[in-house]
Amino acid sequence: MRDSQTLLRITAAVLTLGMSACESARTAPVPPTPVRTALVESLTNSNTVKYSATIEPYAQVDLAFKSGGYVDHILQVKDASGRTRNVDQGDWVKQGTVLALVHQQDYQDKLQQAKAQLQRAQAEFDKSKLSFDRTSVLYSAQSATKPDYDSAKASLDSNAAAVDSAKAQISEAQVALDYCSLRTPFDGWIVKRNVDVGSLVNPATTGFTLADTRSVRAVFGVPDVAMGQVKLGQRLATTTDAVPGVFNGRVTTISPAADPKSRVYSVEVAIDNARGELKSGMIASLNLGGSPVTANLKVVPLEAVVRDPRQTEAFAVMIADGNGDAAHARLRSVELGDAYGNKIAILKGLDINERVITSGVNMLKDGDAVRLLP
Repeated sequence: MRDSQTLLRITAAVLTLGMSACESARTAPVPPTPVRTALVESLTNSNTVKYSATIEPYAQVDLAFKSGGYVDHILQVKDASGRTRNVDQGDWVKQGTVLALVHQQDYQDKLQQAKAQLQRAQAEFDKSKLSFDRTSVLYSAQSATKPDYDSAKASLDSNAAAVDSAKAQISEAQVALDYCSLRTPFDGWIVKRNVDVGSLVNPATTGFTLADTRSVRAVFGVPDVAMGQVKLGQRLATTTDAVPGVFNGRVTTISPAADPKSRVYSVEVAIDNARGELKSGMIASLNLGGSPVTANLKVVPLEAVVRDPRQTEAFAVMIADGNGDAAHARLRSVELGDAYGNKIAILKGLDINERVITSGVNMLKDGDAVRLLP
């Protein structure tokens, strides 16, 4: 009897602990989702609608090694003080410049071996050629049998194939030796250097990143309501706060599909940059024209707007309610107006200086805890 009561007490304790563990698992707090926000702004009267663009190089490539080994040498240049140093980020290099050199001895040895193999194969070929010529004469005079002729012909063909194979090995070894030198495919700026003397690299290891900025691209997003204002070949004027003046370019690329996150179409404007004034990463502004703003409007970034899950044909935004790590996302239905550059007018549903969430909106639900990033 006493044993039965003890067993019951133990069983009850185990069940209690299990239920407590389950309850703890259910009530474990979910960490807040980090998000970025923007304030609802007022768009004042204006006759132009500007789009924000990012300056990108016309071409940017990662220069990778094709022959592996230890890096023996890196291009040396002089710095502003006249001292010699490794070529590095911000240096201008011309097409065909050798930026780095992999240890060549192994590849030179393989090339010599291939050349020696060719000499042996050529000697065997010459020997079999003389034997075939003699056998051919004897066979024509009926002094050699058909099997003798066939054997001499087979030996000649085999040695000819060996010569061709040896030549191919020489070509392969020469290419591998040439690929010990990492050369620039065009004039450009070194954006990044990933290797030093003594680094062990493999084929496909990226040694440098090179950018050609003699021509640049201004890349910006256009909402669907403004796509009628953009045409391939269209001339557009671009300005930046960093560099005075106006830079003229042409529309060269229009994305056929909208970005699934921002829901805007990517447009690229090619701009001549022979003097190198425009740098990669600069922020530029472009004007597509369009309808002027006739009154003060409340606007938010385009990426803040989502489909309202409660009404399939309506739109909404997520409001950041609270501060810091104690904020929560609150779904708010809105009525949209026209798009103005990278922003869109809100006719109903928001007030000036309310804070809307602009990143990760599609991953949030009403009431989710969020952490506001600076």
